[in-house]
Amino acid sequence: MRVSFVPVTGTATFLPADPPREGVVEFVDARRTVALPVRAALPVLTKAHAREDLHPSVGLLSGAALLGMRLVAAGAFEPAPTEPGEPPHWQVAPLGDDDEDRVRMLARARAHEGCDEAAAEQVVRRLLDAVVDAMPRGAPVAPARPTRPRPRLIEDPDDPRATGAAPPLQPSADFRDRLRRRIDRHRFAGDLPHLVAVSLRVEADEEELVGGTVRVVLQVHDERDPLHLADAASLWVDEPEVHGFGDRARTHATIALRAAADAWPVLERLLDLRVPDQLTLDSDELVSLLDEGVAALSERGVDVLWPRSLGRELTTRAVLDRAPRSTVPREEPLQTGLLTPESMFAFQWQVALHGDPLTAEEMDQLAEAASPIMKLRGSWTVVDPAVARKARKRMVREVKPAEALAGALTGVATLKPGDEQEGVIVGASLLRVREQLTQAATRDPIEVPDGLAATLRDYQRHGLTWLADLTASGLGACLADDMGLGKTVQVIALHLHRAEGARSEDRTPLPTLVVCPTSLLGNWEAEIRRFAPGVPVRRFHGGRRTLPDLGDALEPGLTGDPGFVLTTYGTMRSDAKDPDTSLLRPVAWGLVVADEAQHVKNPRAATARMLRTLTSQARVALTGTPVENDLTELWAILDWAIPGLLGSRNAFRRVWAAPIESGQEPTKARQFADLIAPFLLRRRKSDPGIAPELPPKTETDHPLSLTREQVVLYEAFVRDTMERIERADDDSRRGLVLMLLTGLKQICNHPAHFLKQASGRLGGRSEKLDLLDELIGTVLAEDGAVLVFTQYVAMARLLERHLAAVGVPTQLLHGGTPVREREAMVRRFQDAPPGEAPVFLLSLKAGGTGLNLTRADHVVHFDRWWNPAVEEQATDRAYRIGQTRPVQVHRPIVRGTIEEKVAELLTRKRALADAVLGNGEAALTELSNDELRDLVTLRRED
Repeated sequence: MRVSFVPVTGTATFLPADPPREGVVEFVDARRTVALPVRAALPVLTKAHAREDLHPSVGLLSGAALLGMRLVAAGAFEPAPTEPGEPPHWQVAPLGDDDEDRVRMLARARAHEGCDEAAAEQVVRRLLDAVVDAMPRGAPVAPARPTRPRPRLIEDPDDPRATGAAPPLQPSADFRDRLRRRIDRHRFAGDLPHLVAVSLRVEADEEELVGGTVRVVLQVHDERDPLHLADAASLWVDEPEVHGFGDRARTHATIALRAAADAWPVLERLLDLRVPDQLTLDSDELVSLLDEGVAALSERGVDVLWPRSLGRELTTRAVLDRAPRSTVPREEPLQTGLLTPESMFAFQWQVALHGDPLTAEEMDQLAEAASPIMKLRGSWTVVDPAVARKARKRMVREVKPAEALAGALTGVATLKPGDEQEGVIVGASLLRVREQLTQAATRDPIEVPDGLAATLRDYQRHGLTWLADLTASGLGACLADDMGLGKTVQVIALHLHRAEGARSEDRTPLPTLVVCPTSLLGNWEAEIRRFAPGVPVRRFHGGRRTLPDLGDALEPGLTGDPGFVLTTYGTMRSDAKDPDTSLLRPVAWGLVVADEAQHVKNPRAATARMLRTLTSQARVALTGTPVENDLTELWAILDWAIPGLLGSRNAFRRVWAAPIESGQEPTKARQFADLIAPFLLRRRKSDPGIAPELPPKTETDHPLSLTREQVVLYEAFVRDTMERIERADDDSRRGLVLMLLTGLKQICNHPAHFLKQASGRLGGRSEKLDLLDELIGTVLAEDGAVLVFTQYVAMARLLERHLAAVGVPTQLLHGGTPVREREAMVRRFQDAPPGEAPVFLLSLKAGGTGLNLTRADHVVHFDRWWNPAVEEQATDRAYRIGQTRPVQVHRPIVRGTIEEKVAELLTRKRALADAVLGNGEAALTELSNDELRDLVTLRRED
């Protein structure tokens, strides 16, 4: 019963019983009556003592309970005389003068109507007997003439107890520390301290060990002086002046032994002895001690001490190596290389003695042992049951190659699904695989294939070598170079290398399927024709795609190369949806390449699911932003490229993403880097030696202010929407927060954008627009060109209308622009002479990736994105190999608004742009109302 439900504001009556511990305290108020046994009533009475509104009857019992607990703590109780057949119980020992005064003063102070001073004193004395009988667990042991314990028989010349002399009085420092910690823990928890604590000492002679038995000897320790210890039998055999524990030590040793017996019931046998000195444990009882007793006793503060001559030095560890045989059905086995279709691995238990692994014969001996005590390498050893079980069932489970790779690369693995990760030892076969994988990106580059009409830079040759090694091993890869560093030409070289290798081994080369956004089809076709002339390339796109067209693409050309098939994510999704009519799914592809692989970052989306249905020898993901919002996106990409490497999505979130994103476990981040490093290659333009010929890039933030019109719109929108958010339920709140953030960014852009005004005056209403006019004026004066990015197509149309009104020619590319028109726009912009088509307006989603727009020497981010990596990717349309002029990047930022606050956040996490771990705009929906209000409230300028 919970204390808060007991009516302590009414009256209380103690109903004594025989034995006293069976007494009941009855609490009564106007509404109910609650009766509690003494032990359950004690917390209620002690807590009630601090109240000032107690009825005298409650105050009397509360004071008596506190006094009784103090007497128990002082050991002021003793066995009560009983008649034959009566249950034994405790009673208060004769009280000293001070305690007698306390009893009379309590009775005098709390006497009340119906209970005079004499009656009150009688209630106090009865409750004291009930408290001292209820608090110590277990019945008292009647005194008897004991026999002396027999001598200890440990045959260990290094053990001070081997001679059978008195037990040593100098325990180890570690043991003393454990005792002190236990004492502190009990006192902090409010437990009543005992005068003595107990521990168990394990002993055995050679004859007992051969028979599989040991003895446990009961020891006692002074709670106030852990260095003072003796065999418990001394409390029964010797006088107090001999053992030095005082008159009541035997009583308290019995209490402590009863608590130990509650934890491990085998000790009940000690309580039945006239002198609780020692027990002989058979094999089953020793197994029980090892399996559960040691841990349960430790919880009660009772240590089990083992002699050095009886070692417990067997340890187990999981070893990850090739499985001796395979019993697990294999799905889609890896094809060739380091990990063949027969490559199955397993976690197996290895047992070691003093760190030295047991031989196979010793493991068999351990597994067959009938006793938990065995002689191993000339010494007796105690075998924990858990170790014996692992020796009997050495195989933990078989694992597929990808999971084995993960364990080899990190040194940790999940032995059983759902468990926490544990350290594993990597076997020799996997060590060789790990060495080859970790050296793939740094080894000497392979020869460039003869069919490649391009000169690869050093970093591109290393990229080709890395891709070739992984794909030859039947593994996938994620090439995450910065935009503009030539990922396309590296993949073209990889296809040619694989085709040459197949022909040299008299194998039929297989085609490569490239899946990409619609806007990149033309770029891929042009690059293949440019760098691999004569290699067939076909588009599988549009309404006229048919099997004959695909068949033509798969027929080897003049070079004996089946070439490339190019398709879009949308086409692939609709084609692969029905396996009976699909033209892509039946094909055995050599490579499947996912360009701009962030399109498959949602593994549950149809695009990602259909991409997984395509059969290939290897998979390559291309992306400049492997992580846009959180690590789960990286999981989706790598789980497609190397299925199983990172485990299931839920396991990945629990084991890797959550600890890393919290920033609390740096070791996890290092382990994760080791895990993905062989499969993810990322080079940046700023890395030494990558692109030394690139001109300088200057990034400028332009601080601006809101116009008066924007201020009114901003503050009114914040006020009205925050009121709705504060009233909203959880389901609608998230949508309202996103609406608020979007509306504020639109207000910062231009009032007409927020108000959805398709016509009317635009100039003079936004400093952003005024700044853009100034920048374009500079660009035109210098015969330059500019890319203007915005995340809103509606804003891009307003800019297009405004610039047309002042005579500046523009092009606008967005998600709805047809493929042929996009390609024509890019060619028009790149090939135009100075002064023509100088302004290219692009929506961030449609134009931020895959385009080569090196004619531009200025980039304007008209509004801020939540992720710096996405903005950098858009900038890379101009700042890439082929750019010959310095590039200037402009970011207008409206002061005091959400734009400025987000800019501050992005600046702080710029160093993490390679792996942006925040949740972007979605994370802001999790802010509290106060935090959100602080983020969006307009800060007025001085």
